[in-house]
Amino acid sequence: MTDADEVPFVRSAFPPIADYAFLSDCETMALVAPSGNVEWMCLPRVDSPSVFGALLDRDAGGFTFGPADMRVPNARRYLPGTMILETSWGTPTGWVIIRDCLLIGPWHHEGRRAERYRRAPNDYEAEHVLLRTVRCVNGEVQLSMDCSPAFDYGRDRPQWRYLGDDYHSAAAETASTGPTGANEFTGRQPALRLTSDLNIGFEGPRATARTLVKEGDLRFVALSWGNSHEPPTTYEDAYARQVWTAHHWQHWLARGRFPDHPWRAHLERSALTLKGLTYAPTGALVAAATTSLPETPGGERNWDYRYTWIRDSTLALWALNTLGFDWEANDFFSFITDLASRSDELQIMYGVDGEKDLSESTLDHLTGYSSARPVRIGNGAFDQKQHDVWGAILDAVYIHTANRDGLNDTIWPILSRFVEEAIQHFPEPDRGIWEVRGEPKHFTSSKVMCWAAADRGARLARIREQYELAARWQAAADEMHADILAHGLDSRGVFTQYYGNDALDASNLLIPLLGFLPGDDPRIIATVKAIQEELTLDGLVLRYKVEETDDGLSGEEGTFTICSFWLVSALAIIGEKADARRLCEKLLSFASPLGLFAEEIEAASGRHLGNFPQAFTHLGLINAVLHVISAEGELADIAEAAERRAGETGGPPRLDA
Repeated sequence: MTDADEVPFVRSAFPPIADYAFLSDCETMALVAPSGNVEWMCLPRVDSPSVFGALLDRDAGGFTFGPADMRVPNARRYLPGTMILETSWGTPTGWVIIRDCLLIGPWHHEGRRAERYRRAPNDYEAEHVLLRTVRCVNGEVQLSMDCSPAFDYGRDRPQWRYLGDDYHSAAAETASTGPTGANEFTGRQPALRLTSDLNIGFEGPRATARTLVKEGDLRFVALSWGNSHEPPTTYEDAYARQVWTAHHWQHWLARGRFPDHPWRAHLERSALTLKGLTYAPTGALVAAATTSLPETPGGERNWDYRYTWIRDSTLALWALNTLGFDWEANDFFSFITDLASRSDELQIMYGVDGEKDLSESTLDHLTGYSSARPVRIGNGAFDQKQHDVWGAILDAVYIHTANRDGLNDTIWPILSRFVEEAIQHFPEPDRGIWEVRGEPKHFTSSKVMCWAAADRGARLARIREQYELAARWQAAADEMHADILAHGLDSRGVFTQYYGNDALDASNLLIPLLGFLPGDDPRIIATVKAIQEELTLDGLVLRYKVEETDDGLSGEEGTFTICSFWLVSALAIIGEKADARRLCEKLLSFASPLGLFAEEIEAASGRHLGNFPQAFTHLGLINAVLHVISAEGELADIAEAAERRAGETGGPPRLDA
């Protein structure tokens, strides 16, 4: 047993990771604890410093709203089809219902995005308002509010001042904030404005309120920032905006194609979560809403995931495209086009507005979630060489354009460059999909993704009737294919972590998903079975065995949940339908009470580990669920379309194609 294993998580002052609710307006994101405390929110955007940081230190700021002296609600749910959280509280004297959301307003094209970006029809303006409403449905309840921001990751406490002649509007500012703030990656945080129909008082850096609500009473509190919208000043206005926000999410979800199946709710919540993790002004998709939630209890595997990984984003498009959400792909490809046009070299990850320098540092003044340190901001992997990035993009573009009559002339030269770079760098080692901080290796999954870049490039060239170019790229893809089969297999015919070793790696579960070999190929079957039997804990999949992999870190980690969902998809592809369904049912049972997933699951306890909610996990869930449904013959239309698309090279039917 390691020291990390001995950390008493059960007695921690921090709620379990899975107990947080996730709010988003597609610019700002927040996590709400069961107690009603907003324990994580960064402003003015997801990768800015936090103003509420109790998630990483109990003294780093929070915003509570609910019954006085109660910390455990009776029930929590999202309003169906929305990102609006509803919490029901039963007290000895009465019941109240509280609804929390980040408001979304009307669609406005002018002045909202930099000229280089195009606004999609489904992207509405964020109001820059965190709205909290309460309705007393029975009896009477003492209600309290405590808004205690701590700017710059808890280092800067504000001073409050009233904004009018009454006690219903106040502002919190520090020396590092301004009246409106800045949208730059390294700008001042905006001043906060608190508006309510409660009487607001000040206790040092805290804004507080307390009142008795009786049956039928309605109250609201709105926290706003920036100057693009005025906050609501009456409950009626607040409620109308809440309804508008609910309709926005429901109308977005209605665009999707969801099967009539008992697992539909999981698909819908995962789709909403992926959309919530999107930064609408650019189309970027962040990996998670948080930084430094530990992969190992009390350990050092704590990373900042509030950035956009090219791989994660393109894999998310597999999932969203299958469900019919193609506008998000258009936005993301515009983002990629802009990045590539500004630089000759594509990074593996960026800030949400395309920032390239994500240098890593630590926040040593924070205790970390349940004593897990260090707390990191930035991500040192931003300048790593990971050769899967080109294949991820080309595959996503191919999926998105396979049924179209042409390909956008603006992005085609960029895609052509990506194919050439994949061919050029195929012979070189890299850091792999897991961003190991040990020595570069010839990772098999990276080689396969380079093959995918050339293979999809050739397919796209044929769509454009550039047959000479298609032939050259297809020849390169065939050479890569042969090289991988010559060097990426062990004596059992199992694909290995990297050339020349026998270690297993869950990233090789992508090989059948990409159609590198047919699903009935003995090497695919052997690889899937080996991972299922040798790289699992209680049936859940590890990324790799840490004792066999030079990842530059110490300690253990939990099972990586997307890898378990990949195994579900791979089992369905090789015809193991019963195993695929059993594992999928098991994984879905680990969903948080609100249907969310973190990065990892501890097999022994089922608790969630790592950053939250995790885009990687939710995209894996969508693909896995649809693979199982398709394998059981309940989704014939999608399966037939996938088979037609894969038929060009004889690969297996792919839901994600």
